[in-house]
Amino acid sequence: MKIDKVTDIETDEISYELPNGWMLARIGKFIAQGGVFIDGDWVESKDQNPNGDVRLIQLADIGDGVYRNKSQRFLTFDKAIELGCTFLEIGDVLIARMPDPLGRACIFPGDLKQSVTVVDVCIVRSGSKMINHRWLMYFINSPEFRSKIAAMQSGSTRKRISRGNLARLRLPLPPFAEQHCIVTKIEELFTKLDVGIESLKKVQAQLRQYRQAVLKSAVEGKLTAEWRAIHKDELEPASVLLEKIRKEKNKDSKYAGSLIDDDKQDTMPDLPDLPDGWVWAKTTDVCASVRDGTHDTPKYVSQGIPFITSKNLKEDGIDFDTAKYISIEDHNKFSIRSGVERDDILFAMIGTIGNPIVVKTGRIFSIKNVALFKKNESVVRSLYLKYWFDSPSFRNIIEHGEFLRGTTQKFIPLENLRILPVPTMAIIEQDKIIEEIERRLSIADKAEFIINAELKRAERLRQSILKQAFSGKLVPQDPNDEPASVLLERIKHEKAKNDNQRKGQKSNDNTEQMKLL
Repeated sequence: MKIDKVTDIETDEISYELPNGWMLARIGKFIAQGGVFIDGDWVESKDQNPNGDVRLIQLADIGDGVYRNKSQRFLTFDKAIELGCTFLEIGDVLIARMPDPLGRACIFPGDLKQSVTVVDVCIVRSGSKMINHRWLMYFINSPEFRSKIAAMQSGSTRKRISRGNLARLRLPLPPFAEQHCIVTKIEELFTKLDVGIESLKKVQAQLRQYRQAVLKSAVEGKLTAEWRAIHKDELEPASVLLEKIRKEKNKDSKYAGSLIDDDKQDTMPDLPDLPDGWVWAKTTDVCASVRDGTHDTPKYVSQGIPFITSKNLKEDGIDFDTAKYISIEDHNKFSIRSGVERDDILFAMIGTIGNPIVVKTGRIFSIKNVALFKKNESVVRSLYLKYWFDSPSFRNIIEHGEFLRGTTQKFIPLENLRILPVPTMAIIEQDKIIEEIERRLSIADKAEFIINAELKRAERLRQSILKQAFSGKLVPQDPNDEPASVLLERIKHEKAKNDNQRKGQKSNDNTEQMKLL
Protein backbone atom coordinates (compact mmCIF):
# COMPACT_ATOMS: atom_id res chain seq x y z
CA MET A 1 0.00 0.00 0.00
CA LYS A 2 1.44 3.35 -1.00
CA ILE A 3 1.49 6.02 1.69
CA ASP A 4 1.61 9.71 0.82
CA LYS A 5 1.95 12.71 3.08
CA VAL A 6 -1.30 14.60 2.92
CA THR A 7 -1.86 18.26 3.63
CA ASP A 8 -4.81 19.88 5.32
CA ILE A 9 -6.76 21.49 2.48
CA GLU A 10 -7.40 24.60 4.59
CA THR A 11 -4.14 25.17 6.47
CA ASP A 12 -1.55 23.50 4.19
CA GLU A 13 -0.04 22.01 7.34
CA ILE A 14 1.52 18.58 6.80
CA SER A 15 0.25 16.48 9.69
CA TYR A 16 -1.00 13.10 8.48
CA GLU A 17 0.20 10.18 6.46
CA LEU A 18 -2.69 8.55 4.66
CA PRO A 19 -3.18 6.12 1.78
CA ASN A 20 -2.94 7.48 -1.72
CA GLY A 21 -6.26 8.89 -2.86
CA TRP A 22 -7.41 9.94 0.62
CA MET A 23 -7.86 13.56 1.62
CA LEU A 24 -8.11 15.44 4.90
CA ALA A 25 -11.19 17.60 5.21
CA ARG A 26 -13.50 19.02 7.80
CA ILE A 27 -17.15 17.97 8.03
CA GLY A 28 -18.29 21.23 6.49
CA LYS A 29 -16.60 20.24 3.22
CA PHE A 30 -18.84 17.16 2.98
CA ILE A 31 -22.04 19.18 3.01
CA ALA A 32 -23.57 19.55 -0.44
CA GLN A 33 -26.68 21.41 -1.51
CA GLY A 34 -29.60 20.28 0.67
CA GLY A 35 -27.31 19.08 3.43
CA VAL A 36 -27.07 20.40 6.99
CA PHE A 37 -24.43 20.58 9.69
CA ILE A 38 -26.21 22.24 12.57
CA ASP A 39 -27.21 21.83 16.20
CA GLY A 40 -30.61 20.57 17.18
CA ASP A 41 -33.23 22.93 18.47
CA TRP A 42 -33.75 24.78 21.74
CA VAL A 43 -37.00 23.22 22.89
CA GLU A 44 -37.92 24.08 26.48
CA SER A 45 -40.22 22.13 28.77
CA LYS A 46 -42.98 24.69 28.22
CA ASP A 47 -42.80 24.02 24.47
CA GLN A 48 -43.41 20.29 24.87
CA ASN A 49 -46.71 18.46 24.70
CA PRO A 50 -47.07 14.76 25.61
CA ASN A 51 -49.79 14.45 22.98
CA GLY A 52 -47.78 16.20 20.29
CA ASP A 53 -47.34 14.78 16.80
CA VAL A 54 -43.59 15.53 16.59
CA ARG A 55 -41.01 13.38 18.43
CA LEU A 56 -38.23 15.20 20.32
CA ILE A 57 -35.09 13.06 20.14
CA GLN A 58 -32.99 13.32 23.35
CA LEU A 59 -29.34 12.72 24.29
CA ALA A 60 -30.48 9.43 25.84
CA ASP A 61 -31.45 8.20 22.36
CA ILE A 62 -27.93 8.65 21.00
CA GLY A 63 -25.83 5.53 21.57
CA ASP A 64 -22.26 4.76 20.57
CA GLY A 65 -23.03 3.58 17.06
CA VAL A 66 -26.56 2.56 18.12
CA TYR A 67 -29.85 4.47 18.12
CA ARG A 68 -31.31 3.67 21.56
CA ASN A 69 -34.88 4.91 21.12
CA LYS A 70 -35.35 5.56 24.86
CA SER A 71 -37.03 8.92 25.29
CA GLN A 72 -40.69 9.84 25.10
CA ARG A 73 -40.85 13.60 24.55
CA PHE A 74 -43.08 15.37 22.04
CA LEU A 75 -44.26 18.74 20.77
CA THR A 76 -46.90 19.80 18.32
CA PHE A 77 -46.17 20.36 14.64
CA ASP A 78 -47.27 23.98 14.92
CA LYS A 79 -44.85 24.56 17.82
CA ALA A 80 -42.01 22.93 15.85
CA ILE A 81 -42.71 25.30 12.94
CA GLU A 82 -42.95 28.28 15.28
CA LEU A 83 -39.55 27.42 16.79
CA GLY A 84 -38.01 26.92 13.35
CA CYS A 85 -37.01 23.33 14.14
CA THR A 86 -34.96 21.21 11.74
CA PHE A 87 -36.86 18.03 10.94
CA LEU A 88 -34.73 14.90 10.89
CA GLU A 89 -34.44 12.60 7.91
CA ILE A 90 -33.70 8.89 7.83
CA GLY A 91 -29.95 8.39 7.63
CA ASP A 92 -28.95 11.62 9.38
CA VAL A 93 -25.84 11.31 11.56
CA LEU A 94 -26.59 12.44 15.11
CA ILE A 95 -23.64 13.46 17.31
CA ALA A 96 -24.05 13.87 21.08
CA ARG A 97 -22.22 16.99 22.24
CA MET A 98 -22.41 15.84 25.86
CA PRO A 99 -21.26 12.60 27.61
CA ASP A 100 -21.32 9.73 28.06
CA PRO A 101 -19.27 9.22 25.99
CA LEU A 102 -18.75 12.69 24.63
CA GLY A 103 -19.05 12.83 20.83
CA ARG A 104 -20.80 9.48 20.33
CA ALA A 105 -22.68 9.22 17.07
CA CYS A 106 -25.44 7.09 15.54
CA ILE A 107 -27.62 6.97 12.45
CA PHE A 108 -31.20 8.17 12.81
CA PRO A 109 -33.37 5.26 11.57
CA GLY A 110 -36.58 7.27 11.31
CA ASP A 111 -39.68 7.27 13.51
CA LEU A 112 -43.41 6.80 13.11
CA LYS A 113 -43.70 10.52 13.82
CA GLN A 114 -41.83 13.43 12.32
CA SER A 115 -38.84 14.12 14.55
CA VAL A 116 -36.59 16.93 15.70
CA THR A 117 -33.76 16.84 18.24
CA VAL A 118 -32.44 18.86 21.15
CA VAL A 119 -29.74 21.53 20.97
CA ASP A 120 -27.02 19.28 22.47
CA VAL A 121 -27.27 16.91 19.52
CA CYS A 122 -25.55 17.89 16.28
CA ILE A 123 -27.16 16.89 12.95
CA VAL A 124 -25.01 15.99 9.96
CA ARG A 125 -26.72 15.43 6.60
CA SER A 126 -24.29 15.55 3.70
CA GLY A 127 -26.92 16.05 1.01
CA SER A 128 -24.58 14.16 -1.33
CA LYS A 129 -24.61 10.60 -2.61
CA MET A 130 -20.81 10.70 -2.55
CA ILE A 131 -20.58 10.57 1.27
CA ASN A 132 -21.49 7.34 3.02
CA HIS A 133 -23.17 8.33 6.28
CA ARG A 134 -22.35 5.03 7.98
CA TRP A 135 -18.68 5.56 7.18
CA LEU A 136 -18.94 9.03 8.74
CA MET A 137 -20.63 7.64 11.87
CA TYR A 138 -17.99 4.95 12.34
CA PHE A 139 -15.18 7.47 11.99
CA ILE A 140 -16.74 9.83 14.52
CA ASN A 141 -16.88 6.88 16.95
CA SER A 142 -13.28 5.85 16.26
CA PRO A 143 -10.63 6.23 18.99
CA GLU A 144 -8.70 8.78 16.92
CA PHE A 145 -11.63 11.14 16.49
CA ARG A 146 -12.85 10.53 20.07
CA SER A 147 -9.46 11.59 21.44
CA LYS A 148 -9.56 14.78 19.34
CA ILE A 149 -13.01 15.56 20.72
CA ALA A 150 -11.78 15.01 24.29
CA ALA A 151 -8.92 17.45 23.68
CA MET A 152 -11.38 20.17 22.64
CA GLN A 153 -14.07 19.63 25.27
CA SER A 154 -15.12 22.45 27.57
CA GLY A 155 -17.06 22.81 30.80
CA SER A 156 -16.21 21.97 34.40
CA THR A 157 -19.07 19.91 35.81
CA ARG A 158 -20.72 18.90 32.52
CA LYS A 159 -18.30 18.36 29.69
CA ARG A 160 -19.41 19.23 26.16
CA ILE A 161 -18.03 20.01 22.72
CA SER A 162 -19.37 22.86 20.64
CA ARG A 163 -20.39 22.42 17.03
CA GLY A 164 -17.79 25.05 16.22
CA ASN A 165 -15.07 22.80 17.59
CA LEU A 166 -16.53 19.79 15.82
CA ALA A 167 -16.31 21.80 12.61
CA ARG A 168 -12.58 22.37 13.18
CA LEU A 169 -11.69 18.67 13.41
CA ARG A 170 -10.27 16.99 10.33
CA LEU A 171 -11.37 13.64 8.93
CA PRO A 172 -9.32 11.45 6.55
CA LEU A 173 -11.74 11.00 3.65
CA PRO A 174 -11.30 7.91 1.43
CA PRO A 175 -12.57 7.59 -2.16
CA PHE A 176 -16.30 6.98 -2.42
CA ALA A 177 -16.01 3.29 -3.38
CA GLU A 178 -13.59 2.66 -0.52
CA GLN A 179 -16.02 4.23 1.96
CA HIS A 180 -18.47 1.45 1.11
CA CYS A 181 -15.79 -1.24 1.36
CA ILE A 182 -14.76 0.05 4.80
CA VAL A 183 -18.35 0.06 6.07
CA THR A 184 -19.00 -3.46 4.75
CA LYS A 185 -15.86 -4.83 6.40
CA ILE A 186 -16.47 -3.04 9.71
CA GLU A 187 -20.01 -4.38 9.91
CA GLU A 188 -18.91 -7.89 8.98
CA LEU A 189 -16.33 -7.90 11.79
CA PHE A 190 -18.62 -6.15 14.28
CA THR A 191 -21.36 -8.72 13.64
CA LYS A 192 -18.99 -11.56 14.54
CA LEU A 193 -17.82 -9.62 17.56
CA ASP A 194 -21.37 -8.94 18.72
CA VAL A 195 -22.26 -12.64 18.54
CA GLY A 196 -19.36 -13.42 20.87
CA ILE A 197 -20.26 -10.56 23.23
CA GLU A 198 -23.88 -11.72 23.38
CA SER A 199 -22.74 -15.23 24.34
CA LEU A 200 -20.52 -13.82 27.10
CA LYS A 201 -23.36 -11.71 28.47
CA LYS A 202 -25.67 -14.73 28.54
CA VAL A 203 -23.11 -16.58 30.64
CA GLN A 204 -22.85 -13.51 32.89
CA ALA A 205 -26.60 -13.58 33.45
CA GLN A 206 -26.44 -17.31 34.22
CA LEU A 207 -23.70 -16.64 36.77
CA ARG A 208 -25.89 -14.04 38.49
CA GLN A 209 -28.70 -16.60 38.67
CA TYR A 210 -26.25 -19.20 39.98
CA ARG A 211 -25.08 -16.87 42.77
CA GLN A 212 -28.66 -16.20 43.82
CA ALA A 213 -29.44 -19.93 43.76
CA VAL A 214 -26.40 -20.62 45.98
CA LEU A 215 -27.48 -18.01 48.52
CA LYS A 216 -31.06 -19.25 48.50
CA SER A 217 -29.97 -22.84 49.11
CA ALA A 218 -27.60 -21.70 51.86
CA VAL A 219 -30.14 -19.73 53.91
CA GLU A 220 -32.74 -22.49 53.51
CA GLY A 221 -30.34 -25.04 54.96
CA LYS A 222 -29.92 -27.11 51.80
CA LEU A 223 -26.17 -26.54 51.39
CA THR A 224 -25.47 -27.95 54.84
CA ALA A 225 -28.20 -30.62 55.01
CA GLU A 226 -25.80 -33.58 54.79
CA TRP A 227 -23.25 -31.92 57.09
CA ARG A 228 -25.99 -31.19 59.64
CA ALA A 229 -27.16 -34.80 59.63
CA ILE A 230 -23.63 -36.00 60.36
CA HIS A 231 -22.98 -33.42 63.11
CA LYS A 232 -26.45 -33.25 64.67
CA ASP A 233 -25.19 -34.40 68.08
CA GLU A 234 -22.71 -31.52 68.17
CA LEU A 235 -25.21 -28.75 67.40
CA GLU A 236 -26.82 -26.72 70.13
CA PRO A 237 -30.35 -25.78 69.05
CA ALA A 238 -30.56 -22.17 68.02
CA SER A 239 -33.58 -21.71 70.30
CA VAL A 240 -31.34 -22.44 73.30
CA LEU A 241 -28.75 -19.99 71.95
CA LEU A 242 -31.37 -17.28 71.54
CA GLU A 243 -32.64 -17.74 75.07
CA LYS A 244 -29.11 -17.22 76.36
CA ILE A 245 -28.74 -14.09 74.22
CA ARG A 246 -31.98 -12.60 75.48
CA LYS A 247 -31.06 -13.23 79.08
CA GLU A 248 -27.67 -11.61 78.60
CA LYS A 249 -29.22 -8.60 76.88
CA ASN A 250 -31.76 -8.13 79.65
CA LYS A 251 -28.93 -8.06 82.20
CA ASP A 252 -26.61 -5.82 80.18
CA SER A 253 -27.43 -2.11 80.30
CA LYS A 254 -25.53 -1.40 77.08
CA TYR A 255 -28.36 -3.10 75.17
CA ALA A 256 -31.05 -0.91 76.72
CA GLY A 257 -33.54 0.22 74.13
CA SER A 258 -32.24 -2.16 71.48
CA LEU A 259 -34.69 -5.00 72.08
CA ILE A 260 -38.12 -5.03 70.41
CA ASP A 261 -41.16 -5.93 72.51
CA ASP A 262 -42.63 -9.33 71.76
CA ASP A 263 -45.88 -7.78 70.58
CA LYS A 264 -43.93 -6.18 67.74
CA GLN A 265 -43.45 -9.73 66.44
CA ASP A 266 -47.02 -9.48 65.13
CA THR A 267 -45.75 -7.23 62.34
CA MET A 268 -43.59 -10.06 60.98
CA PRO A 269 -44.73 -11.69 57.75
CA ASP A 270 -45.45 -15.39 57.45
CA LEU A 271 -42.03 -16.99 57.33
CA PRO A 272 -41.06 -20.29 55.73
CA ASP A 273 -40.24 -23.34 57.79
CA LEU A 274 -36.63 -23.86 58.80
CA PRO A 275 -34.56 -27.03 59.27
CA ASP A 276 -34.51 -28.65 62.69
CA GLY A 277 -32.23 -26.73 65.02
CA TRP A 278 -32.76 -23.42 63.23
CA VAL A 279 -34.98 -20.61 64.45
CA TRP A 280 -36.17 -17.24 63.19
CA ALA A 281 -34.66 -14.35 65.17
CA LYS A 282 -34.83 -10.58 64.92
CA THR A 283 -31.78 -8.50 64.03
CA THR A 284 -31.80 -7.02 67.54
CA ASP A 285 -31.60 -10.56 68.93
CA VAL A 286 -28.46 -11.46 67.02
CA CYS A 287 -26.66 -8.11 66.63
CA ALA A 288 -25.07 -6.12 69.45
CA SER A 289 -27.36 -3.27 68.34
CA VAL A 290 -29.11 -1.92 65.26
CA ARG A 291 -28.72 1.78 64.56
CA ASP A 292 -28.89 4.28 61.75
CA GLY A 293 -26.77 7.28 60.79
CA THR A 294 -27.35 10.91 61.51
CA HIS A 295 -30.63 12.53 60.54
CA ASP A 296 -28.97 15.94 60.20
CA THR A 297 -27.64 17.49 57.01
CA PRO A 298 -24.09 18.56 57.80
CA LYS A 299 -22.03 21.33 56.31
CA TYR A 300 -19.65 19.82 53.78
CA VAL A 301 -15.96 20.71 53.76
CA SER A 302 -13.20 20.22 51.20
CA GLN A 303 -11.19 17.93 53.47
CA GLY A 304 -12.15 16.06 56.59
CA ILE A 305 -14.04 12.91 57.56
CA PRO A 306 -15.75 10.92 54.74
CA PHE A 307 -19.54 11.13 54.89
CA ILE A 308 -20.94 7.84 53.57
CA THR A 309 -24.52 7.64 52.27
CA SER A 310 -26.51 4.86 50.61
CA LYS A 311 -25.11 5.70 47.17
CA ASN A 312 -21.56 5.03 48.43
CA LEU A 313 -22.34 1.37 49.19
CA LYS A 314 -21.21 -0.67 46.21
CA GLU A 315 -21.11 -4.38 45.49
CA ASP A 316 -17.37 -4.54 46.09
CA GLY A 317 -17.28 -2.31 49.19
CA ILE A 318 -17.49 1.32 50.28
CA ASP A 319 -16.86 3.90 47.57
CA PHE A 320 -14.81 6.57 49.32
CA ASP A 321 -13.80 8.22 46.02
CA THR A 322 -17.19 9.88 45.50
CA ALA A 323 -17.86 10.60 49.18
CA LYS A 324 -18.25 14.12 50.51
CA TYR A 325 -16.48 15.31 53.67
CA ILE A 326 -17.56 16.76 57.00
CA SER A 327 -15.65 18.39 59.84
CA ILE A 328 -14.17 16.39 62.70
CA GLU A 329 -16.53 18.27 65.05
CA ASP A 330 -19.62 17.08 63.13
CA HIS A 331 -18.22 13.56 62.93
CA ASN A 332 -17.67 13.42 66.69
CA LYS A 333 -21.24 14.57 67.20
CA PHE A 334 -22.64 11.97 64.77
CA SER A 335 -20.48 9.05 65.97
CA ILE A 336 -22.22 9.09 69.35
CA ARG A 337 -25.23 7.73 67.46
CA SER A 338 -23.49 5.46 64.97
CA GLY A 339 -19.81 4.77 65.50
CA VAL A 340 -18.69 2.31 62.81
CA GLU A 341 -16.12 -0.40 63.51
CA ARG A 342 -14.42 -3.11 61.48
CA ASP A 343 -16.72 -6.13 60.80
CA ASP A 344 -19.92 -4.13 61.38
CA ILE A 345 -22.48 -4.37 58.57
CA LEU A 346 -23.70 -1.35 56.62
CA PHE A 347 -27.07 -1.50 54.84
CA ALA A 348 -28.65 1.06 52.49
CA MET A 349 -31.91 2.34 53.96
CA ILE A 350 -33.14 4.31 50.94
CA GLY A 351 -33.18 3.96 47.15
CA THR A 352 -31.76 0.54 46.33
CA ILE A 353 -32.49 -1.05 49.70
CA GLY A 354 -29.72 -3.33 50.93
CA ASN A 355 -26.29 -3.48 49.27
CA PRO A 356 -24.94 -4.91 52.57
CA ILE A 357 -21.25 -4.32 53.21
CA VAL A 358 -19.07 -5.91 55.89
CA VAL A 359 -16.72 -3.11 56.98
CA LYS A 360 -13.14 -4.18 56.27
CA THR A 361 -11.40 -0.87 56.85
CA GLY A 362 -10.20 0.89 59.95
CA ARG A 363 -10.83 4.23 58.26
CA ILE A 364 -12.98 6.64 60.24
CA PHE A 365 -16.21 7.85 58.60
CA SER A 366 -19.78 8.94 59.35
CA ILE A 367 -23.01 7.63 57.83
CA LYS A 368 -26.43 8.87 56.76
CA ASN A 369 -29.33 6.90 55.22
CA VAL A 370 -27.28 3.83 56.11
CA ALA A 371 -28.21 1.25 58.74
CA LEU A 372 -25.53 -0.10 61.06
CA PHE A 373 -25.78 -3.68 62.33
CA LYS A 374 -23.19 -3.86 65.10
CA LYS A 375 -21.09 -7.02 65.05
CA ASN A 376 -21.78 -9.77 67.55
CA GLU A 377 -19.56 -12.57 66.22
CA SER A 378 -20.26 -14.96 69.09
CA VAL A 379 -23.92 -15.05 68.03
CA VAL A 380 -24.01 -14.30 64.31
CA ARG A 381 -21.11 -14.12 61.90
CA SER A 382 -21.09 -10.79 60.09
CA LEU A 383 -20.40 -12.50 56.78
CA TYR A 384 -23.30 -14.89 57.26
CA LEU A 385 -25.61 -11.94 57.98
CA LYS A 386 -24.38 -10.20 54.82
CA TYR A 387 -25.11 -13.31 52.74
CA TRP A 388 -28.60 -13.49 54.28
CA PHE A 389 -29.27 -9.84 53.36
CA ASP A 390 -28.00 -10.55 49.83
CA SER A 391 -30.22 -13.60 49.33
CA PRO A 392 -33.41 -13.65 47.22
CA SER A 393 -35.18 -15.17 50.25
CA PHE A 394 -34.52 -12.02 52.29
CA ARG A 395 -35.45 -9.78 49.36
CA ASN A 396 -38.79 -11.59 49.04
CA ILE A 397 -39.50 -11.12 52.75
CA ILE A 398 -38.84 -7.37 52.92
CA GLU A 399 -40.75 -6.69 49.71
CA HIS A 400 -43.83 -8.64 50.78
CA GLY A 401 -43.68 -8.17 54.55
CA GLU A 402 -44.60 -4.48 54.72
CA PHE A 403 -41.15 -3.46 55.92
CA LEU A 404 -40.64 -0.79 53.27
CA ARG A 405 -42.19 2.67 53.26
CA GLY A 406 -42.55 5.41 50.66
CA THR A 407 -44.16 5.67 47.24
CA THR A 408 -41.87 7.52 44.84
CA GLN A 409 -38.72 6.39 46.68
CA LYS A 410 -38.69 3.36 48.95
CA PHE A 411 -36.99 3.42 52.34
CA ILE A 412 -36.89 1.22 55.45
CA PRO A 413 -37.26 2.93 58.85
CA LEU A 414 -35.08 2.06 61.84
CA GLU A 415 -37.94 0.44 63.73
CA ASN A 416 -38.38 -2.06 60.90
CA LEU A 417 -34.64 -2.66 60.56
CA ARG A 418 -34.68 -3.82 64.17
CA ILE A 419 -37.27 -6.53 63.54
CA LEU A 420 -35.90 -7.91 60.28
CA PRO A 421 -36.02 -11.71 60.48
CA VAL A 422 -32.80 -13.73 60.41
CA PRO A 423 -32.66 -17.55 60.10
CA THR A 424 -30.34 -18.41 62.97
CA MET A 425 -28.40 -21.56 63.74
CA ALA A 426 -25.39 -22.68 65.75
CA ILE A 427 -22.16 -20.77 65.10
CA ILE A 428 -20.35 -23.85 63.79
CA GLU A 429 -23.06 -24.31 61.16
CA GLN A 430 -22.88 -20.63 60.22
CA ASP A 431 -19.17 -21.15 59.61
CA LYS A 432 -19.93 -24.19 57.46
CA ILE A 433 -22.54 -22.22 55.48
CA ILE A 434 -20.01 -19.45 54.83
CA GLU A 435 -17.43 -22.03 53.73
CA GLU A 436 -19.88 -23.68 51.30
CA ILE A 437 -21.06 -20.35 49.88
CA GLU A 438 -17.54 -19.09 49.32
CA ARG A 439 -16.39 -22.33 47.75
CA ARG A 440 -19.16 -22.14 45.18
CA LEU A 441 -18.99 -18.39 44.62
CA SER A 442 -15.23 -18.51 44.12
CA ILE A 443 -15.84 -20.66 41.04
CA ALA A 444 -18.37 -18.12 39.77
CA ASP A 445 -15.95 -15.27 40.52
CA LYS A 446 -13.20 -16.90 38.46
CA ALA A 447 -15.61 -17.36 35.55
CA GLU A 448 -16.77 -13.74 35.93
CA PHE A 449 -13.17 -12.54 35.87
CA ILE A 450 -12.52 -14.39 32.61
CA ILE A 451 -15.75 -13.05 31.06
CA ASN A 452 -14.96 -9.46 32.05
CA ALA A 453 -11.48 -9.83 30.59
CA GLU A 454 -12.96 -11.14 27.33
CA LEU A 455 -15.50 -8.32 27.19
CA LYS A 456 -12.72 -5.76 27.65
CA ARG A 457 -10.70 -7.52 24.96
CA ALA A 458 -13.72 -7.39 22.63
CA GLU A 459 -14.02 -3.63 23.19
CA ARG A 460 -10.32 -3.17 22.49
CA LEU A 461 -10.73 -5.23 19.34
CA ARG A 462 -13.68 -3.06 18.28
CA GLN A 463 -11.54 0.05 18.70
CA SER A 464 -8.65 -1.63 16.85
CA ILE A 465 -10.96 -2.39 13.92
CA LEU A 466 -11.98 1.26 13.71
CA LYS A 467 -8.40 2.42 14.01
CA GLN A 468 -7.32 0.14 11.16
CA ALA A 469 -10.30 1.19 9.07
CA PHE A 470 -9.43 4.87 9.19
CA SER A 471 -5.72 4.44 8.62
CA GLY A 472 -6.38 2.56 5.38
CA LYS A 473 -5.33 -0.86 6.74
CA LEU A 474 -8.67 -2.67 6.94
CA VAL A 475 -9.44 -3.06 3.23
CA PRO A 476 -7.19 -2.96 0.14
CA GLN A 477 -7.06 0.24 -1.90
CA ASP A 478 -8.04 0.27 -5.56
CA PRO A 479 -5.77 2.62 -7.59
CA ASN A 480 -8.62 3.06 -10.10
CA ASP A 481 -10.90 4.67 -7.49
CA GLU A 482 -11.62 8.32 -7.99
CA PRO A 483 -9.52 10.25 -5.40
CA ALA A 484 -11.28 11.93 -2.51
CA SER A 485 -9.97 15.30 -3.72
CA VAL A 486 -12.04 14.92 -6.91
CA LEU A 487 -15.06 13.90 -4.81
CA LEU A 488 -14.76 17.07 -2.73
CA GLU A 489 -14.37 19.24 -5.83
CA ARG A 490 -17.54 17.72 -7.27
CA ILE A 491 -19.47 18.48 -4.05
CA LYS A 492 -18.09 22.04 -4.10
CA HIS A 493 -18.99 22.46 -7.80
CA GLU A 494 -22.53 21.14 -7.36
CA LYS A 495 -23.09 23.40 -4.38
CA ALA A 496 -21.79 26.46 -6.26
CA LYS A 497 -23.94 25.60 -9.28
CA ASN A 498 -27.07 25.35 -7.16
CA ASP A 499 -26.19 28.58 -5.38
CA ASN A 500 -25.88 30.36 -8.74
CA GLN A 501 -29.19 28.89 -9.90
CA ARG A 502 -30.90 30.21 -6.77
CA LYS A 503 -29.34 33.64 -7.25
CA GLY A 504 -30.49 33.65 -10.87
CA GLN A 505 -33.98 32.61 -9.89
CA LYS A 506 -34.10 35.35 -7.27
CA SER A 507 -32.88 37.93 -9.83
CA ASN A 508 -35.57 36.84 -12.32
CA ASP A 509 -38.23 37.07 -9.62
CA ASN A 510 -37.10 40.62 -8.78
CA THR A 511 -37.23 41.59 -12.49
CA GLU A 512 -40.76 40.25 -12.83
CA GLN A 513 -41.82 42.17 -9.75
CA MET A 514 -40.37 45.40 -11.19
CA LYS A 515 -42.33 44.90 -14.42
CA LEU A 516 -45.53 44.50 -12.43
CA LEU A 517 -44.81 47.79 -10.70
